[in-house]
Amino acid sequence: MSQLPPCPKCNSEYTYEDGVQLVCPECGHEWTESEQAEAEAGKVVRDSNGNELQDGDTVTVIKDLKVKGSSSVVKVGTKVKNIRLVDGDHDIDCKVDGIGPMKLKSEFVKKA
Repeated sequence: MSQLPPCPKCNSEYTYEDGVQLVCPECGHEWTESEQAEAEAGKVVRDSNGNELQDGDTVTVIKDLKVKGSSSVVKVGTKVKNIRLVDGDHDIDCKVDGIGPMKLKSEFVKKA
């Protein structure tokens, strides 16, 4: 029997193969070996069009975004310069003119 890798989400050692996917019975996470290899190689952040983003890029907002805890809105077409990529749910750390520092999800921007 081959040695299977632990679950990338909960680090459980009780993973099993289900066809081409690996499954964790404790948390229910499913992944393929190629996905795991890609994740270990480094996280690649992509915009809404699939272009790879890097630190220092300029992006454009593609959807009106409400600012949590405020009545202001980041409008469609707002350019954000000099982004920083971070780990977490919101991939981009930036400063939006007229609003201030905030975090954005990469799915709501496109590379300018």
